[in-house]
Amino acid sequence: MTALSDTSTWLPLDGLAPGFDENKAPTVGDLHGRAVVLRGADGPVLAASFAGSRIEWDHGVDQCETFLVDEDLYYTQFHPQARPNEAISLFLDLRAGRALVVTTTINGEGVPRVTQVFTPAVIEGADVTGEAPAPTRALIGRRAMWVYSEQHAYEHVYLSEHWYTWQCLSGPEKGLADTDENSVYRLRPGIYVFTWREKVIPCASVTVADHRDTHRLRSHGVLFGLDETGEQPTHFTFGAHGRLLSNTVHPEEYDPALA
Repeated sequence: MTALSDTSTWLPLDGLAPGFDENKAPTVGDLHGRAVVLRGADGPVLAASFAGSRIEWDHGVDQCETFLVDEDLYYTQFHPQARPNEAISLFLDLRAGRALVVTTTINGEGVPRVTQVFTPAVIEGADVTGEAPAPTRALIGRRAMWVYSEQHAYEHVYLSEHWYTWQCLSGPEKGLADTDENSVYRLRPGIYVFTWREKVIPCASVTVADHRDTHRLRSHGVLFGLDETGEQPTHFTFGAHGRLLSNTVHPEEYDPALA
């Protein structure tokens, strides 16, 4: 067995973190002083107010990072002190009055060990327009390269609604590859929340990716899971620049995007 095939030698999540955030976008303070109440199909989802780099929400006050994805479209990421086995990814479309909350949870057992729940919502008091964030097959067939730093580069192949394949092209994981679970939600035309859940390393990721210009893809995201000891949560944000490498076109009768 080669070292690449021996998954016991794969880098733990906290080992990947140094330098991985080189291409992270600057955070913004645009939401300072704003309060939002989110309501989903089954009732209240989340209430929050923003003050600088802090978010006050249903379970306390936590440090957060907010990124501007597009005009009036924001991504806020935080790791609750009161709920250390959870990470919250909040997407607010102030123009459409809509939101998506992704809750990522480290579980005691199971494969994948880290799971995710997706909750679309509307912003109370806002004029709600357009379509709600929803699962999409739009990325199926695409092969993209993502560059996280001068050292870290990966390619993604989006296979189906449930699976994607990644391969490390540069960095400490170079040569490693796997196929893992994914979920994709559409926020706006060409802008998607892409998430994955790994089965080898106990971690998951949430990203928001702008695919509108295939030569200049841009993403913002977080990795969350357990450290090398398997005991402590690891949570860090990052960003990437990318490009579309190719697009597979299946015969209609075999097209996973039409399933």
